[in-house]
Amino acid sequence: METDVLVVGAGPAGSTVAERLARAGLGVTVVEEHPRVGTPVQCAGLVSERVLALAGSRAFVRCSVRGASVFGPSLRAVAFKAEEARAHVIDRGALDVHLADRAARAGADFWTATRFDGRTGADGGRTTVRLTGPDGPREVRARLVIGADGVTSGVARAFRLRRPVEILPAFEAEFPESPGDVETVEVYLGRSISPGLFGWWIPDGAGGARVGVAVDADGTPARIYYERLLAQLVRRFGRPLRNATAFLASGIPIGHVPRTHGDGVLLVGDAAAQVKPLSGGGIFTGMRCAEMAAEVARSALAAGRTDAAALADYDRRWQAELGEEFRRALYLRRLFARLDDADLDRVVDALQGSELARTIVAFGDIDFPTHVARQLFRQSPSLLRLVPKALGAWVGSSREGRAPELDFDRRK
Repeated sequence: METDVLVVGAGPAGSTVAERLARAGLGVTVVEEHPRVGTPVQCAGLVSERVLALAGSRAFVRCSVRGASVFGPSLRAVAFKAEEARAHVIDRGALDVHLADRAARAGADFWTATRFDGRTGADGGRTTVRLTGPDGPREVRARLVIGADGVTSGVARAFRLRRPVEILPAFEAEFPESPGDVETVEVYLGRSISPGLFGWWIPDGAGGARVGVAVDADGTPARIYYERLLAQLVRRFGRPLRNATAFLASGIPIGHVPRTHGDGVLLVGDAAAQVKPLSGGGIFTGMRCAEMAAEVARSALAAGRTDAAALADYDRRWQAELGEEFRRALYLRRLFARLDDADLDRVVDALQGSELARTIVAFGDIDFPTHVARQLFRQSPSLLRLVPKALGAWVGSSREGRAPELDFDRRK
């Protein structure tokens, strides 16, 4: 069989690039290793308004949140709440199904329960890949392969696109009942419960909550840290959460991929580590990069070229739009990963005050968090004293600029 474009992975990034290319009249085949699109669920499902705009629907929104509370290890907290919704809790499986259905209506073919097993050759501007589905193995020839197959991307390995990224283990559970403000997300810091990133409590819009952690890969299972977070929530709420109905174990890629294109191939989404380093979220960034991938792919295919040189504009475009934010956020994540629990409590204490709360409300953006971070550092001398002089120079600069380099030795 032959196709113009083979997309591997039917998550938000894969279905978005498939829909754009199918709508342009190209032959698009999407393969998904799981029997059903959207199963298993792959993330906590907290997104910005930008995701709803890219998806063209709000049908999968379960509730909206206006505020956030950040708890230090001692459970001292800083909180803010805006007048309007600042993020949305979604049914992630329903989002995936909606995007796949939109791509199918545009003309893309979907093959579920079909695994990408590698490439077997390339000639005449086409790549031959091996797939294994319900009817056994088969080969497909494609003018372009797009890897949207997640953190362990088989496409990246098959095309030898090096991925020197850190993979953070994550573990989450859903609880049908939970105390807490239904319009507020809670973030938990502390080396004993979430070294390297944070824990979360997210209302689900039905009286329950999603509770989870993402942590440094230090050899301790993420579930252990999750259980420690549950103990912290007992202190927070005065009673335990019970009767979890679903569990999610996953990996979050954090870091920089040198190249997300090659001869006959593009990577998008988690496969390209297009994930926000400060939060681990990747739905918006993956979908936005998928749009850019589709534009570059369409032009390259129209010109009859899918070599690396013809596809190089993809890297240039997404790096120009998102690369600087990713670099600054990665720097800040590495910086905060070095702080001990006493330092983290000092950060929370430093953020107290109505002026800083107003700054968070005014500049807060879950897709571009370094914007508010820079404003907070400028306003709070006590916060700035916790960070290196190199960051102080960056914060004080009149230009956005690149974040300073940090020689980082991970502290366990």
